[in-house]
Amino acid sequence: MSTPDPQSLAAALDTIPDPAGSGGLIAAGRAAPPRLAADGAVSLILDVTGLDPAQAKALEETARVTLAAVPGVTAVRIATTAEKIERRLIAVGSGKGGVGKSTLAANLAIALHRLGRKVGLVDADIYGPSQPRLMAAEGMKPTADNRMLIPVATRFGVPMLSMGQLVEADKAIAWRGPMASSALGQLIDARWAPADTLVVDLPPGTGDVQLSMIQKHRPAGAVIVSTPQDLSLIDAARAIDLFRHANIPVLGVVENMAGYACPHCGEISNPFGIGGAEAEADRLGVPFLGRVPLDPAIRKASDAGDPPAAAEGARAEPFLAIARGVIAGLNLRPR
Repeated sequence: MSTPDPQSLAAALDTIPDPAGSGGLIAAGRAAPPRLAADGAVSLILDVTGLDPAQAKALEETARVTLAAVPGVTAVRIATTAEKIERRLIAVGSGKGGVGKSTLAANLAIALHRLGRKVGLVDADIYGPSQPRLMAAEGMKPTADNRMLIPVATRFGVPMLSMGQLVEADKAIAWRGPMASSALGQLIDARWAPADTLVVDLPPGTGDVQLSMIQKHRPAGAVIVSTPQDLSLIDAARAIDLFRHANIPVLGVVENMAGYACPHCGEISNPFGIGGAEAEADRLGVPFLGRVPLDPAIRKASDAGDPPAAAEGARAEPFLAIARGVIAGLNLRPR
């Protein structure tokens, strides 16, 4: 029987593409150079960091079959290793409801994905979950493995979890703070790999869920959504104050529903005012991430489960610009 050489074993492994898309297993650093014993047995250390359990198992089996097919190999032993992914949480909050926070969170997650981030979306708005509708995931139920939830895939490339996927539609969720906080923990501590960034759509206000999120999960930063009007800005300032007191960086403020273009004459009007959120961000010394216009097309697309950030064209641009600002803010701070 011929004896295989290490070069032929490495070449065989490099015929297997890295699931992350960066070459063969050896070239990508996914596999260490295999070790060959005198009796023809091959030992391999395979790094499955960032792969979900199904991907890891499939890759291990492919490597085993590929090595076993090399002439002279008598046995294949594979040990898998994985580094713990340091996952960053981006909290999207608002001081009050009705400012378009959930729509902004969904579009931000999609925009981040389009800009190359590995993103998941958590609908932590326990009492009013709307992300299943926004992400075209209504009726899709997550599964579980070892008591860990497995996020639902969406057609936008952003996996998600929401209480709206775990309870009956139109059923009220009348939970006290501890139950809501426990539910939030299950959503965040799910099997999110390979996502390294989670956009968390918080309930409006500054209550138990927000405090639990801050204390237990320590977001990397917060994005605050407000309309330009004074009443909304007062509550947005309270939300900023909450994160600041907890030493959570405020990545910036988004001014939503700013500017309405008449579909008939094109004249721009500002039913909620304009510039208020930018002025408040400047007053409080936090970044201004941008504004999203009051556009009926954004509302219609969102209600239909077709977020504008997923499309090409002008309506996606505000969300992509906001996502670039969020990435810049995160990159200013170490992982």
